[in-house]
Amino acid sequence: MMKFILFMFFMIPMVFFKNMWYVSQFSILVLIFMFCFLNSNFFYCNISYYFASDYISYGLIILSLLISVLMIIASSKIYKFMNNYNMFIFMNFMLCFCLILVFSFSNMFLMYLFFEFSLIPLMILIFGWGYQPERLISGLYLFFYTLFASLPLLMVILYLYLNYNSMFFDINFEYSYSFLMHFCMIFAFMVKLPMFMFHFWLPKAHVEAPISGSMILAGLMLKIGGYGLIRFMFVYENIFIKYSYIWYSLSIVGSILVSLICLIQGDVKCLIAYSSVAHMGMCLMGLLTMTKLGLYGSYLMMLGHGFCSSGLFCLANISYERMLSRSFFLNKGLMLYMPSMCMIWFFFCSFNMGCPPSINFISEVFIMNSMFSYWNYSMYFILFISFFSACFSFYLFSFTQHGKFHYMYSCSDCMIREYLLMIIHLIPLIVVIMILSFFFS
Repeated sequence: MMKFILFMFFMIPMVFFKNMWYVSQFSILVLIFMFCFLNSNFFYCNISYYFASDYISYGLIILSLLISVLMIIASSKIYKFMNNYNMFIFMNFMLCFCLILVFSFSNMFLMYLFFEFSLIPLMILIFGWGYQPERLISGLYLFFYTLFASLPLLMVILYLYLNYNSMFFDINFEYSYSFLMHFCMIFAFMVKLPMFMFHFWLPKAHVEAPISGSMILAGLMLKIGGYGLIRFMFVYENIFIKYSYIWYSLSIVGSILVSLICLIQGDVKCLIAYSSVAHMGMCLMGLLTMTKLGLYGSYLMMLGHGFCSSGLFCLANISYERMLSRSFFLNKGLMLYMPSMCMIWFFFCSFNMGCPPSINFISEVFIMNSMFSYWNYSMYFILFISFFSACFSFYLFSFTQHGKFHYMYSCSDCMIREYLLMIIHLIPLIVVIMILSFFFS
């Protein structure tokens, strides 16, 4: 693992040279290829200096690197029209570096440290390249929500260290049935995920962030919450078995309510942000069932949602760059205005509602099975969640693509860069389903 961390670390000073826009993309792609050929066949392997990787971190690190490249591709306007694009690449690299460290540390305290530190580059992205005055408020929402929730987690880590002299995830920390311990341990990850009731920062941060900020938020920052829950679940399994019904109940009701909230949105980015809350609620329910299928389903949903939600934000940005508005009432009739993008809109909206042949479909099947085994009456709630998620995805597609376009006689071609961006989002959503044997071997 150390070679990948050093590769990223020594790439960071390169961004201050001239014309590094394309070289930085290429260097991250080289790192992806190097990482893909890494052997991760065991629970923890490639162990070196507090670093380790397993199946869970393997997929999420590749997702981090890929989304980081796509962020730079999506933000070409910064390269064309702004002089500070070197600083922008630097922030992207820093964010990517922090996320890789979070996913590859086997030490709780170091993971917590970079979990917190990743907020700083993200806030600079929102403050520096966001495009509305309200970005200051949304950045503070994001910062204080996460900071407030993560301090109890620090207390838990220090408690474990003082009592057991270790902060490694694979140590046996005996037994505990304390609800306070359980709450402090997972509250930080619940806010990051975000779970219903702790999700108010997410739509604000998404709406005010630039496209790169929205992509990294939807594609990766939410996944830290799921990843942290998986890691800490192995520390005290008995606490999760005893108390998970509380969070399960909140999530199952929250997913339905948030799906209904999606149907009254007037802002395209706001709808996609709320749909993230509904999907991550399902991901949380799969994790809380503590079953093998639930874990597989949640992990696959994290990967699928990372590509699908990021892709939808890119599509919203492509129309925003031409219309200069994110309102549903102005983004109508895009089928007439950008006919060539209509098919890609259709694919992403379909995959967002969990249609085959995407990983979202397989993940939802796995999660539903695990939920039935946890509580039989989940079936009725699942029907509502699936129906409403199909409703808001269909609403997003039909409202933006159909209707009377307000310029009527104009037509816009999409750039090759934009097609490349969308196809790279689309391919992993379908291809990962071909290699599912990877998870069951």
